[in-house]
Amino acid sequence: MASLLERYTKQIAGTLSCLDRIIITGTIPGICYPEGMASYLTAKGIRLFDYPRFAEPLREEIRENTEQIAKEANIEIEFIRSAGAFRKEDRIKEVLQKRGNAPGIVHIFSAMEPCPSFTAWHDKPSGRNFLKFKDGKCLHYYFYFIDEIYGLCYMRVPTWAPFRLQFYCNGHNWLANQLAEKQIDFSQLDNTFTSIDNWTEAQELANSFPIEQLHHALDRWGAKFCPVIHHFQNQYHWSIMQCELSNDIVFFHQKDLKPLYENLSRTAIHAVKCDNVATFLGRKLDGRYKDELGNDFHTRVEGTRIKHHMGPASIKLYDKQGLVLRIETTVNDVTFFRHYRTVEHRDGTTEKKMAVMQKTIYSLPALVECMSAANRRYLEFISELVDPSAGLRDVEKLSEPVKKDGRSFPGFNLFSHNDLNFILALARGEGNISGITNKLLRRTLKDKTSAQISRILKRMRVHGLIKKAGKTFKYYLTPFGRRTLLTGLKLRELVVIPSLAGVNA
Repeated sequence: MASLLERYTKQIAGTLSCLDRIIITGTIPGICYPEGMASYLTAKGIRLFDYPRFAEPLREEIRENTEQIAKEANIEIEFIRSAGAFRKEDRIKEVLQKRGNAPGIVHIFSAMEPCPSFTAWHDKPSGRNFLKFKDGKCLHYYFYFIDEIYGLCYMRVPTWAPFRLQFYCNGHNWLANQLAEKQIDFSQLDNTFTSIDNWTEAQELANSFPIEQLHHALDRWGAKFCPVIHHFQNQYHWSIMQCELSNDIVFFHQKDLKPLYENLSRTAIHAVKCDNVATFLGRKLDGRYKDELGNDFHTRVEGTRIKHHMGPASIKLYDKQGLVLRIETTVNDVTFFRHYRTVEHRDGTTEKKMAVMQKTIYSLPALVECMSAANRRYLEFISELVDPSAGLRDVEKLSEPVKKDGRSFPGFNLFSHNDLNFILALARGEGNISGITNKLLRRTLKDKTSAQISRILKRMRVHGLIKKAGKTFKYYLTPFGRRTLLTGLKLRELVVIPSLAGVNA
């Protein structure tokens, strides 16, 4: 990871890893699913087929509350007739330019949008009545407001049961308020810091994002914007819907970042393969994986962006404001990640083991750790693409024979079919997480026996490409091995294959 940072240390102003976009959903326990709502209505003596009549007064209560909030803030509720009429973010920027950044309600939108709901159903064979999920539409309110701690946020409130809320905030806005409170000077453009007087202290602040404080704030905002919660004598349960973590490398001058980013953007889109994407995100790729996976190169108004995606998770590389090289991991379903945690079984027993991440907001620290590791792996990978000169020397060294204990071990030839297949098997990246084993390599090199792979592993150890993990039979790539394999892969994909294709044409 340090190679890119060390090479450009004189051009880099600082680095920062920080939460960016956070979207949280709020559900009312006990009524957020059909059976629970049916139990609630039955306990209140309300027929299931009277569900609409039960929900209508609650809808009017939310409407009246919204109108009262708008009146107190001296603003008008803006109804959005068409979803593509304009971007809400652009309209909010216009309002802020006139209003300023003082805490309080900024603007309120209303729009007819899809919402999950329930409908009563009668099952003739069993004669049983029950509720089931139904896709519908209802009026939604978007409350945009500036909080003293979290900056610009919004709360999306539906006017129909089961009243599932959606909250948005940005970690960079929260950090900006923390820096201001600590009297640390900084410059911020949108969700990017272009300068900070004390990068080390800024990173310590970014690492201390307060989950309990956010929980109390969410309860307060939920009760304010959706007051019907008091009818159910309960509190909202808050879950992570989407989260982004960015690693920013901030340069002093645009002229220093531009050639670096152009080189990376041209190279990474070809050099990063599906197996690498899985490795970055801490996953192993096998035949059971059925979701989408791949790369995407996109040209935007601000510049270009590279996106490597695997199901609900992705890693993006782009330049911000021409000064910031940003690596950003995004996840739309936190259960994509697994981590070591306490698991509670139905019989009441508990055990610590690897398990999927829970969606609760209290999983944020563990989620940040997983996404930070993904960003770090990606930075290590692209660091080897920045300056290939060391890798080229390593490739030359790799081809030379090595003598050990009176034996001569031949070098590796990247143009040899057998050697290339073995090197590409290592470059798949599956062993970067749990280690390279003989069994793992046999899945890819199906024409090789266990004894043949063992001999090649020995040969690679002698050449310094891999190292053994303690008293196990697991191996890991050395820095020399990683540089060599990446350079070989880059030569193959960007030089050899295109050149041969040109000759054949």
